[in-house]
Amino acid sequence: MAYVTEKGAVRPLVHKITLGRRILNARYLYILLLIPFVYVVIFNYIPIYGILMAFKRFAPRQGVWGSPWVGLYNFRRFFDSPNFLLVMRNTLVLSLYGLIAGFPFPLILAICVNHSLLRKFTKFTQSVTFAPYFLSAVLLVTLLTQFLGMRSGGINMILSFFGVPEINFMGSSSLFSHIYVWSGIWQGTGYSAIIYISSLAAVDPTMHEAAIIDGATMWQRIWHIDLPTIRPIIVIMLILSMGGILAGNFEKTYLMQNSLNMANSEIIPTYVYKVGLGVTGATRPDYSFGTAIGLFQNVVGVILTLLVNRIANILTDEGMF
Repeated sequence: MAYVTEKGAVRPLVHKITLGRRILNARYLYILLLIPFVYVVIFNYIPIYGILMAFKRFAPRQGVWGSPWVGLYNFRRFFDSPNFLLVMRNTLVLSLYGLIAGFPFPLILAICVNHSLLRKFTKFTQSVTFAPYFLSAVLLVTLLTQFLGMRSGGINMILSFFGVPEINFMGSSSLFSHIYVWSGIWQGTGYSAIIYISSLAAVDPTMHEAAIIDGATMWQRIWHIDLPTIRPIIVIMLILSMGGILAGNFEKTYLMQNSLNMANSEIIPTYVYKVGLGVTGATRPDYSFGTAIGLFQNVVGVILTLLVNRIANILTDEGMF
């Protein structure tokens, strides 16, 4: 349809669609969007008010709002605690050790899979390396105990066969970090490599063809084509990893802990669990103290994420935001 203006020009007749009309036309999409929105509000935003316990002397009978304010008292308790340096050191050692040792392996696996000429072997390799990710923390620690146990462990049985004295792997403080980190690398490498494999699939094959014609070796193609292409993904994965530097793996660490390796296995999450809920029996539950430690851990994680993202933007201009 069209109409004629006062000057004789012919213009199409455009119906103005209001915002309400557009929402009504897409009502089913908004209904689908409402479900995850309500879920996030109920389970992620409403519980945020619980961080108030970090600034109060929480008493269950009085509730969060009725408990008296104590300001930064719970934070000072944590910083002045004799266990502060211990749990901070253990958490940083395990996290940084795992990050430095484990970060290259998914990338290396993805590059090897991408350049493999044997497709059946490639699929087999992906399946084998991806399968450990589905093991729960309980099952993983059980397997570690079976293989590294003192008397019935497979490794010690082999050592005994050759006349080597048995080693208490699971009870040694000096070996705890190595067992923790390398078992985590074995479990998570295949899963983490999926992102890099997907990114490498987007590399233009004509670039490799042109490089081969120019006489480039495989290592040169990896260095000058593959790595620059997936560099943004590498930076993003590094930023996300730095955000959880104080998080640790609570389930695995707690299950691997015992009285012999406690000096190197007590990290912030396990300390919060024991002190905050009083599971050790030595103290009663201190919810305010546990909340304060957890809030400190999360704030540091956010600061590290923003800091690393800022550095990535300055150096490579490829940060997350």
